[in-house]
Amino acid sequence: MFARQTDSLPVPGAEALAQSDALTELIRERIVAAGGWLPFDRYMELALYAPGLGYYGGGAMKFGRRADDGSDFVTAPELSPLFATTLARPVAQALRDSGTRNLMEFGAGTGKLAAGLLNALHALGEDFGTYSIVDLSGELRLRQRETIEKLAPSLAHKVEWLNALPTAFEGVVIGNEVLDAMPVRLVVRKLGAWHERGVVWLNDRFAFDDRPVSLDAQIELIDTAIDEANDEESFAEYLTETHETALGFTKTVCTMLTRGAAFFIDYGFPRREFYHAQRATSTLMCHYRHRAHVNPFLYPGLQDLTAHVEFTGIAEAGTETGADLLGFASQARFLMNAGITDVLDELDPADVKQFLPAANAVQKLLSEAEMGELFKVIAFSRGIPGTLDAFSTGDRSHTL
Repeated sequence: MFARQTDSLPVPGAEALAQSDALTELIRERIVAAGGWLPFDRYMELALYAPGLGYYGGGAMKFGRRADDGSDFVTAPELSPLFATTLARPVAQALRDSGTRNLMEFGAGTGKLAAGLLNALHALGEDFGTYSIVDLSGELRLRQRETIEKLAPSLAHKVEWLNALPTAFEGVVIGNEVLDAMPVRLVVRKLGAWHERGVVWLNDRFAFDDRPVSLDAQIELIDTAIDEANDEESFAEYLTETHETALGFTKTVCTMLTRGAAFFIDYGFPRREFYHAQRATSTLMCHYRHRAHVNPFLYPGLQDLTAHVEFTGIAEAGTETGADLLGFASQARFLMNAGITDVLDELDPADVKQFLPAANAVQKLLSEAEMGELFKVIAFSRGIPGTLDAFSTGDRSHTL
């Protein structure tokens, strides 16, 4: 199955393959040390974050617009600077309404979102303080520093990189495509019995192996959600994920946030949609050279592994800490409420070389067929009365 799906993908160069082989050996050793079977979330963690070898821990290009630049996928900040310019508006309102000044971004990618927010907040006259970045990748930290110094040189002194989270934070937290990159467990229901999908080393390669598992809280929740979402439709096999790492991360951030707001932008669904029958083979996806496939064992460390976000669980994790759910909306509605069309109107339509690419990028950010509907924005707050203009219409909190 995997061979048919991936045999047309580009072959990495010798240096990249050597890095992948080194990570493969590391994971193989971990499988042996664990008794021959490794839970998939542990495999995914190593494949993405093993220091110096994992996808985010190594030196892969990752972010870009085309396969020929060596990148694997494009994010909204890379697609258009208007994304950051527009996001700055609800960020500024959250700072004002909470009476706070500082910002914190998780997983800042190339630094384009940070640079764009710094410039846009400054243009809005926002008197903000520090801009803290939390990123596990040393290679990405260097790229972020270079990008910010290039695109926002007069504001670069406000940026700092954190090695550990503070116990308390007042301000605005931003996480764009962070939750989807967190390790997930794979679980499969076969004729009513649950199994956890792990990884073994078989015939000199990685392979999946399922083991019976008891019903813990997350699996019991999924069991109920599947039946409710599909009107008790029975499945011979239903493969899905549990998101303990993302839930724990959300709780940590919302506990740390003593005043202000936290915005998370990612692709996914509320629980009832997430466990629909059409997703009976899980949402786990791999991205390599701007091509999507489902073989997580291809070139370990050189491809991205990702899963869609189950937003109902994220909402519950945040509010369990005492934080308020500030809003939940599609990316399209959030950006339109925040004024992205007004930002686009500030460009001169007569300048075709500038205006047309900008308009095309905005269309991708808003279109239901592109990022507008699949991507959602969920936000939590403490000390903000009411909501924000960006959630004034189209709030879908009732669907969670």
